[in-house]
Amino acid sequence: MCDELGPKHDYMHLHIEEAGGTSLCNVNDTAKGCSDKQKDFIGKWNEKSKDDLQKQVDRLTGMVEKDGASMKPEALTWAKQRLAIVKSLHKKDEL
Repeated sequence: MCDELGPKHDYMHLHIEEAGGTSLCNVNDTAKGCSDKQKDFIGKWNEKSKDDLQKQVDRLTGMVEKDGASMKPEALTWAKQRLAIVKSLHKKDEL
């Protein structure tokens, strides 16, 4: 397992993010752990209102829970990453 998912590959990070429903991307410091796609998404949603963020959380949660089984693995992973990012932005907005 360590050889297949080890440090030479990104598979371990992807597995942890997918299985844990989390993201290694930090919305406060996008320099480490964030892909370009995630950075673009954060830039787009960073200035949204609390209500808009909550609507997006609800929408993405529905997508992951209801449609997750029928989605392609890449699409499901991206939906989970977006959900984690929006939740982080929503928490940041509450502080």
